[in-house]
Amino acid sequence: MPTEEARAAPDEFTVITLCGSMSFREEFERIDAELTLAGHVVLTPTALPPSRELNVEERARLGRIHLQKASMADEVLIVDVGGYVGESTRREIEHARSRGVALSYLEPHAPD
Repeated sequence: MPTEEARAAPDEFTVITLCGSMSFREEFERIDAELTLAGHVVLTPTALPPSRELNVEERARLGRIHLQKASMADEVLIVDVGGYVGESTRREIEHARSRGVALSYLEPHAPD
């Protein structure tokens, strides 16, 4: 639990939320480490074991949690390996835009 002193500290670090397909798990881990070492707070999707089956409620809850992570960010980085952006990631992009959160992409990206 953070102390009063920790909560009162100025926002020293940029918060970056990573969004994209978890089939790129290794890329998420690499980017998370690089950004954290560079001095950023990084929020990522929850990485569950591939064998973990989610029911509809759990999947919906995790989706809402990740949208909140995007809302909390100063920037959302789209991990679009090979330019791939799936349906969930599109929803996260639109959510970030609607909240005025800056967007960036791993791959070169034409403006929308």
